[in-house]
Amino acid sequence: MPTTVELTLACGDYEITRPLKEGVVRPDGIDLKVVTAMDSPTRHWRFLRNHEFDMAEVSSSSYVAARDNGLPFRAIPVFPHRRFRHGFVYINTQKGIAKPADLAGRKVGVKFFLNSAALWLRGILQHEYGVPFTAMDWVTELDEDIDSAPPAGVRLTRAPKGKSIVGMLLDGEIDALLHPDLIKPVRDKDPRVGRLFPDYKAEEAKYFAKTGIFPIMHVLGFKQEIVEKYPWVPVNMFMAFNEAKAVAMKRMENPRIVPLAWYREAWEEQQEILGRDPWEYGLTDRNRKNLETLVGYSQEQGLIKRRIPLDELFLSVSQGAGRGDEFTF
Repeated sequence: MPTTVELTLACGDYEITRPLKEGVVRPDGIDLKVVTAMDSPTRHWRFLRNHEFDMAEVSSSSYVAARDNGLPFRAIPVFPHRRFRHGFVYINTQKGIAKPADLAGRKVGVKFFLNSAALWLRGILQHEYGVPFTAMDWVTELDEDIDSAPPAGVRLTRAPKGKSIVGMLLDGEIDALLHPDLIKPVRDKDPRVGRLFPDYKAEEAKYFAKTGIFPIMHVLGFKQEIVEKYPWVPVNMFMAFNEAKAVAMKRMENPRIVPLAWYREAWEEQQEILGRDPWEYGLTDRNRKNLETLVGYSQEQGLIKRRIPLDELFLSVSQGAGRGDEFTF
C-alpha cells in the first residue's frame, strides 16, 4: 500500500475550507498541512512565482495565464472563492462619473492587470454596459503574478513609487478603481469615494438572472510535480474539498452561530436567487459557462494567446477516488 504523503495547502481561512484546516476532514492518504496566514496576492505570488506550496488556492486568471505560458501548474475544479463584482467599482465623487459610459477616457486603477477581479469587471463593463477595456487608461500598483509583456493596445502605467491606487483615488490622481476588496474609504464613509453602482446588489442579481454566472475568482492549483508523482492526490483532494464544504454548509444553516439579526433570511434569499449550491465544484454546466467566459475574457484582453479548452485546464476528477486508482491527466 502507498504510504501517506505530507503535502502543504495554502488557502484562505473560509468556512468552506476550515474543516480541512482543523482536521475535521482528512483527505485519504494525505497528511495535510494547511497554511492560511497570508493575503491572497501574497499567496498567489508565492505559489506561482516561488513554487512554495504543493497546492494553493490561486487566482483563476493568473492560473489560466500560467498554463498559457507553459508553466508547471495544474488545477482541479474546486473554487474556494467566488464574488460578484459590481460593488467593487469605486469612483472619485468629484469626477462627474455617474454611469459606466463615463469611465471612457478615464484613469482607472487596478492592483495589477491580470487580477481576476479586474479581469471580470473589464469583461462585464465591455459586454454588459458597452464600455471597452481599451477605452480607459490603466494604472497598476503591483507586479503581475505571471511575468509577461503588457497586452497589445492597452494603455498601462505604474503607480508612482510609494503610492497606492486607493490613495490616488482619494486624491483624484485617478478617476476610478476596480478593486478585489472593500476599500477603507468606503468602510469609513469618506465622501470623496463612492460606488459606480450604488445599488450594486440589484445589478448583481440582474446579471446573474441574465447570465447564470456567479464569478469564479480562485481555483485549486497543484505543482505539476505533485500530480506526476502522486496522480491520485487531485482526486482525493477534490473529494475532501467537497466534504469540507458540505460540513461547513450544514453548520452555517444554524442562525445562532452568526451575530446577524437577519442571517437566516439572507441564507434563504441566496437560495432563492442563486439556487441551493451556488458554490458547487466540478465542471458542471453552470461552471463550464462561468469558466469559458473567464477564458474568453482573458483572450479578448490579451492575457492569453489562445482560448484554452477547460478539459486541458482542469484535471479529471471523475475517475476513481482511492490511492493508486487509474487517473487521467
